[in-house]
Amino acid sequence: MNNKTMGIIFICISAFLYGIRYLTAAIAGIYRPKMFEDLLSEFGKGPLIFSIISLIIGILCIIVPIIRKWLEDDMNKIKHNWEELDQTDNADRSP
Repeated sequence: MNNKTMGIIFICISAFLYGIRYLTAAIAGIYRPKMFEDLLSEFGKGPLIFSIISLIIGILCIIVPIIRKWLEDDMNKIKHNWEELDQTDNADRSP
């Protein structure tokens, strides 16, 4: 599975978990009229915590391969420049 696809799936799961908490409180408010904040606290912070964790995992799945490729390209440029510098230094030393 592609990292971007996996990141998007985790972000969608995060949005679902974030929304389901409010949807559950709204549905429960139909049967038990209370303040909406009381209903949210009654269902706990589990879905909110899991949605934050899922969001972080999704963002990391998207960003980490990009940063890894960027660092790999920089290392290849450094290696190429080092070899080029080494060749010119050897040419200067020969009589």
